[in-house]
Amino acid sequence: MLYAHTPAAEKRRLLRERLASGELVRFPGAFNPLSARLIEQRGFEGVYISGAVISADLGLPDIGLTTLTEVAGRGQQIARVTELPAIIDADTGFGEPMNVARTIQTLEDAGLAGAHIEDQVNPKRCGHLDGKQVVDEGTALTRIRAAVDARRDPNFLVMARTDIRALQEGKAGLDAAIDRAKALVDAGADAIFPEAMRDLAEFEAVAEAVDVPILANMTEFGKSELFSVDQLRDAGVQIVIWPVSLLRMAMGVASRALDTLNEVGHLTGQLDRMQHRADLYDLLDYEAYSHFDSNVFTFQITR
Repeated sequence: MLYAHTPAAEKRRLLRERLASGELVRFPGAFNPLSARLIEQRGFEGVYISGAVISADLGLPDIGLTTLTEVAGRGQQIARVTELPAIIDADTGFGEPMNVARTIQTLEDAGLAGAHIEDQVNPKRCGHLDGKQVVDEGTALTRIRAAVDARRDPNFLVMARTDIRALQEGKAGLDAAIDRAKALVDAGADAIFPEAMRDLAEFEAVAEAVDVPILANMTEFGKSELFSVDQLRDAGVQIVIWPVSLLRMAMGVASRALDTLNEVGHLTGQLDRMQHRADLYDLLDYEAYSHFDSNVFTFQITR
């Protein structure tokens, strides 16, 4: 009932244990708290909270327009309803090193299990768009050092994302990504998020170059191929995210439903594509509220 029973510190500890064991963990992207509960119900190991999804939810493009307050607020809403660890996209940290430090502590207080900070120039772009720019290595390392120094729970996962691969073609781009990944680990990063890898061999090369977990971004319509969990595991990846997939699915179905309303004036033929009210109530755990206060639950669910 209400929110998760597992304290945030325990979620962080358990995630660290899983990663230390070498297990691959799957983090579908939640676009709201309800979808986070669905991710948990379906047996996944964690919940991802995408900056692109938060931006889209606000009707904005993913170009660094969201604020720390908006991101932390949505992160807290999602993290507190699930027993799973939630990791969040913290963009470039929302400012200079001191802002990065404040970002980490704010996200800790919001109940997140970890966050990734990227090395793009601010304002950033979606990682799979052209025209990205990255900061110099010194600036990138300072961001990560600030994040690591600021956290109070040592189990809070500070992940470093690098977008440098996309700036050069072929082996030069991969070599640049590996060099930066090594430097970010030396600066204290607990995991590396190499954005826009082109194939499995590139993921494998990064995983072999560092001794921390590697995160793979399986976003649709991007620069990376869409590999299976088994393929990524074999390449040495330990964390897989599908950041926008559920939002894309939901918006696709919503668009077709609106088209149907325009064309035929009702959705009778679409009922089998909807979440049944009974399933929604089960996901919300209405029954638990009845045990707390019988005045809250005063009806029977029928199909």
